[in-house]
Amino acid sequence: MSAAFLAGVVAGYGVAMPVGAIGVLIAGLSARTSLRVGAAAGLGAATADGVYALLAVLGGAAIAGLIAPIAEPLRWVAAGVLLLLAVSTAWRAFRTPAERRERPVSAGRAYTGILGLTLLNPATVVYFAALVLGRGGEGGGVWFVVGAFVASASWQLLLAGGGSVVGRLLTGERGRLVTALVSSAVITVLAIRLL
Repeated sequence: MSAAFLAGVVAGYGVAMPVGAIGVLIAGLSARTSLRVGAAAGLGAATADGVYALLAVLGGAAIAGLIAPIAEPLRWVAAGVLLLLAVSTAWRAFRTPAERRERPVSAGRAYTGILGLTLLNPATVVYFAALVLGRGGEGGGVWFVVGAFVASASWQLLLAGGGSVVGRLLTGERGRLVTALVSSAVITVLAIRLL
């Protein structure tokens, strides 16, 4: 149990720690809204990592083989969604507070949105499948999956907490504009790198 759990923890941190577009979205969402909403978004990403770890344990090679033919279109869809998010974030940044009238982001919407976006990344299931197959097919079952989820969740919650702290420091109009534009630029670069 403990070896499989630790292998899952290492795998979970390995996939979650490189801060990409999802990490930027989580931190930015937490900065603009609340820690509760950012944490829900982070748990959405961790859930996707857990789902992919489970799929890898259940049939990693077969699933990776099924996803391989559609990996390119999925990358394009993910890049397109990220570019739309970047443009939307930048557009809202230039609107006055009276013009914004933004629909409040609920924790549930943040969770499902980030879960869906994270599931668009087929590289994650390939990553977990490679780890499981590299261990001779012994993924450790449920303990590997739990370890991967716990590690990913802890990292995503750290990003949400960091975003919340930074958000409190940058709550004025100028700070909101600068962080929204920086976030949009980073998300755009990350979307382009997917292609």
